[in-house]
Amino acid sequence: MVAIFPAISFAQEKEHKAEEKFNPKDVILEHVGDSHSLPIFGSIVLPLPVILYTDKGLEVFSSANVREEEVGGKSEKKIYQGKYYTYTADHDKILVADAAGKIDKAASKKVWDFSITRNVASMWMGMIILIIVFIGMSSSYRKRQGKAPKGFQSLLEPVVMFVRDDVAIPNIGSKYARYIPLLLTMFFFILINNLLGLVPFFPGGFNLTGNIAVTLVLSVITLITVNVSGNKYYWKHIFAPDIPLWLYIIMVPVEIIGIISKPFALMIRLFANITAGHIIVLSLISLIFIFKSLWVSPASVVFVVFMDTIELLVAFLQAYIFTMLTALFIGMAVEEHHH
Repeated sequence: MVAIFPAISFAQEKEHKAEEKFNPKDVILEHVGDSHSLPIFGSIVLPLPVILYTDKGLEVFSSANVREEEVGGKSEKKIYQGKYYTYTADHDKILVADAAGKIDKAASKKVWDFSITRNVASMWMGMIILIIVFIGMSSSYRKRQGKAPKGFQSLLEPVVMFVRDDVAIPNIGSKYARYIPLLLTMFFFILINNLLGLVPFFPGGFNLTGNIAVTLVLSVITLITVNVSGNKYYWKHIFAPDIPLWLYIIMVPVEIIGIISKPFALMIRLFANITAGHIIVLSLISLIFIFKSLWVSPASVVFVVFMDTIELLVAFLQAYIFTMLTALFIGMAVEEHHH
């Protein structure tokens, strides 16, 4: 389930503050957003390194130095004196402050944040898992050449064959082989991070594929691949289509917009579907703390289990749709003209 345990712990901390009313928005935004710490289990978090490039030089320190702490039932900001500036955290953003904790907006604009955040750490974990799994598969193929797949290899081989036979070949055609590494990487990268996002504890419990910056990079890779691969017929269809000249003023701008809008749709679709699922699950869990009644728990948990089942399907579906549409766009760019 999507980070339920960290969400419950966070909710309980909020509930214990007599003067504060439980706000589900805090729970949801804390999960779907990025942060400078990695949740392990419940309220246990792993501080991540803060890397700042300032106008005076490079600063590196632990995010534990600026993480908010509970004092007398209230959250208080911590102040950290760095080499060049004094820093504090405001809504998981590292900002320059004075000794009293007042934020200096002018100085903060001079600081570039290159920190290893939760999304960066989770992306690395997903990449490490993929590298280990597929290096193992490659090694197994070399050692067992001509033999039937065995173990984990037999589990993943049908998925690899599916991407090749049902995604790449039908959409790209005879030139599919050069694009198979890209399509497999996209499919399994999205899939593994979607699945890890459904795990409520370390190494899961994050929202990587629901981060628009990540989906933006994936869509830009698709954009570059499609347009670099485009043949003369692809570009002729955009800039010199076989239509009356007076229609060029309409069709050429439309086609150019289409070049951008196709990967843009990929970016928004993946981001919106994954984020929406996480928000719905956390909203259902929050009902228990909003109503402050155990009577709500059975209905809430049943709906959460149902939604997690749907999310499991969505995890596979979104990886397939992104990969399939990427293959389709590539196929349209490399398709040979037939008279």
